[in-house]
Amino acid sequence: MNDTFLTSKRFARAAASVPAARVFAREILIKGGADRDLDDALLCVSELATNAVRYGVPVGGAFLLKVGVGAGGVRIECHDAGRRRPRLRHPADDDQTGRGLLLVEAVASRWGVGERPFGKFVWVELDIKAGRCTSAT
Repeated sequence: MNDTFLTSKRFARAAASVPAARVFAREILIKGGADRDLDDALLCVSELATNAVRYGVPVGGAFLLKVGVGAGGVRIECHDAGRRRPRLRHPADDDQTGRGLLLVEAVASRWGVGERPFGKFVWVELDIKAGRCTSAT
Protein backbone atom coordinates (compact mmCIF):
# COMPACT_ATOMS: atom_id res chain seq x y z
CA MET A 1 0.00 0.00 0.00
CA ASN A 2 2.58 2.50 -1.14
CA ASP A 3 -0.12 5.09 -1.86
CA THR A 4 -1.19 5.32 1.79
CA PHE A 5 -0.40 8.53 3.67
CA LEU A 6 -0.03 7.74 7.37
CA THR A 7 -1.10 10.14 10.10
CA SER A 8 0.70 9.62 13.41
CA LYS A 9 0.26 10.36 17.09
CA ARG A 10 2.26 9.51 20.22
CA PHE A 11 0.68 7.84 23.23
CA ALA A 12 2.13 7.39 26.72
CA ARG A 13 2.77 4.00 28.27
CA ALA A 14 -0.57 3.82 30.08
CA ALA A 15 -3.66 1.63 29.91
CA ALA A 16 -5.73 4.72 29.03
CA SER A 17 -3.68 5.08 25.84
CA VAL A 18 -5.32 2.02 24.26
CA PRO A 19 -8.83 3.54 24.04
CA ALA A 20 -7.28 6.90 23.14
CA ALA A 21 -5.45 5.22 20.24
CA ARG A 22 -8.76 3.72 19.09
CA VAL A 23 -10.40 7.17 19.10
CA PHE A 24 -7.50 8.61 17.07
CA ALA A 25 -7.60 5.74 14.57
CA ARG A 26 -11.39 5.90 14.25
CA GLU A 27 -11.20 9.58 13.24
CA ILE A 28 -8.56 8.89 10.59
CA LEU A 29 -10.40 5.86 9.23
CA ILE A 30 -13.76 7.63 8.99
CA LYS A 31 -12.18 10.67 7.30
CA GLY A 32 -10.51 8.28 4.85
CA GLY A 33 -13.77 6.52 4.02
CA ALA A 34 -12.87 3.18 5.59
CA ASP A 35 -16.17 2.85 7.47
CA ARG A 36 -16.73 -0.69 6.17
CA ASP A 37 -13.55 -2.07 7.73
CA LEU A 38 -13.77 0.03 10.88
CA ASP A 39 -14.37 -2.76 13.40
CA ASP A 40 -11.53 -4.94 12.11
CA ALA A 41 -9.12 -2.01 11.95
CA LEU A 42 -9.99 -0.85 15.48
CA LEU A 43 -9.53 -4.39 16.79
CA CYS A 44 -6.03 -4.37 15.29
CA VAL A 45 -5.29 -0.97 16.83
CA SER A 46 -6.39 -2.25 20.24
CA GLU A 47 -4.21 -5.33 20.05
CA LEU A 48 -1.10 -3.54 18.76
CA ALA A 49 -1.43 -0.70 21.27
CA THR A 50 -2.00 -3.14 24.14
CA ASN A 51 1.11 -5.11 23.18
CA ALA A 52 3.14 -1.90 22.95
CA VAL A 53 2.01 -0.76 26.40
CA ARG A 54 2.57 -4.18 28.00
CA TYR A 55 5.77 -5.29 26.31
CA GLY A 56 7.36 -2.67 24.05
CA VAL A 57 7.42 0.69 25.82
CA PRO A 58 9.79 1.34 28.71
CA VAL A 59 8.55 3.11 31.84
CA GLY A 60 8.11 6.79 31.06
CA GLY A 61 8.14 6.08 27.31
CA ALA A 62 5.59 6.24 24.54
CA PHE A 63 4.51 4.43 21.41
CA LEU A 64 3.76 5.95 18.03
CA LEU A 65 0.62 4.91 16.18
CA LYS A 66 0.38 5.55 12.43
CA VAL A 67 -2.89 5.08 10.57
CA GLY A 68 -3.76 5.65 6.94
CA VAL A 69 -6.31 4.87 4.27
CA GLY A 70 -5.26 4.47 0.65
CA ALA A 71 -6.80 3.19 -2.55
CA GLY A 72 -5.93 -0.38 -1.59
CA GLY A 73 -7.12 -0.31 1.99
CA VAL A 74 -5.99 0.51 5.51
CA ARG A 75 -2.48 0.47 6.99
CA ILE A 76 -1.75 0.64 10.71
CA GLU A 77 1.71 0.78 12.29
CA CYS A 78 2.58 0.71 15.97
CA HIS A 79 6.15 1.79 16.77
CA ASP A 80 7.82 1.16 20.12
CA ALA A 81 11.29 0.92 21.65
CA GLY A 82 11.11 -2.79 22.42
CA ARG A 83 13.48 -5.13 20.64
CA ARG A 84 11.47 -8.29 21.34
CA ARG A 85 9.57 -9.32 18.25
CA PRO A 86 5.95 -10.32 18.75
CA ARG A 87 5.03 -13.90 17.99
CA LEU A 88 1.85 -15.84 17.52
CA ARG A 89 0.93 -17.85 20.57
CA HIS A 90 -1.47 -20.72 20.90
CA PRO A 91 -2.93 -20.33 24.39
CA ALA A 92 -4.93 -22.99 26.16
CA ASP A 93 -8.68 -22.45 26.41
CA ASP A 94 -8.41 -21.22 30.00
CA ASP A 95 -5.46 -18.83 29.43
CA GLN A 96 -6.37 -15.20 30.09
CA THR A 97 -3.94 -13.70 27.54
CA GLY A 98 -2.06 -14.56 24.38
CA ARG A 99 -4.74 -14.18 21.70
CA GLY A 100 -3.95 -10.69 20.40
CA LEU A 101 -1.94 -11.57 17.33
CA LEU A 102 -4.25 -14.49 16.57
CA LEU A 103 -7.07 -11.95 16.34
CA VAL A 104 -4.96 -9.65 14.18
CA GLU A 105 -4.09 -12.54 11.87
CA ALA A 106 -7.76 -13.53 11.62
CA VAL A 107 -8.99 -10.11 10.44
CA ALA A 108 -6.01 -8.54 8.64
CA SER A 109 -4.97 -9.15 5.06
CA ARG A 110 -1.28 -8.98 6.00
CA TRP A 111 0.81 -8.15 9.03
CA GLY A 112 4.46 -8.10 9.93
CA VAL A 113 7.26 -6.58 11.94
CA GLY A 114 9.82 -4.01 10.83
CA GLU A 115 13.06 -2.90 12.44
CA ARG A 116 13.81 0.64 13.65
CA PRO A 117 17.13 2.00 14.88
CA PHE A 118 15.79 1.90 18.46
CA GLY A 119 13.09 -0.73 18.49
CA LYS A 120 10.53 -2.13 16.09
CA PHE A 121 7.17 -1.49 14.51
CA VAL A 122 4.33 -3.90 13.95
CA TRP A 123 2.25 -3.21 10.87
CA VAL A 124 -1.14 -4.40 9.68
CA GLU A 125 -2.85 -3.99 6.33
CA LEU A 126 -6.52 -4.55 5.65
CA ASP A 127 -7.55 -4.66 2.01
CA ILE A 128 -10.78 -2.94 1.08
CA LYS A 129 -12.19 -6.45 0.68
CA ALA A 130 -10.25 -8.07 3.54
CA GLY A 131 -9.41 -11.74 3.26
CA ARG A 132 -7.27 -14.15 5.19
CA CYS A 133 -4.08 -12.80 6.65
CA THR A 134 -0.62 -13.86 5.67
CA SER A 135 2.20 -12.99 8.04
CA ALA A 136 5.15 -11.34 6.33
CA THR A 137 7.58 -11.13 9.22
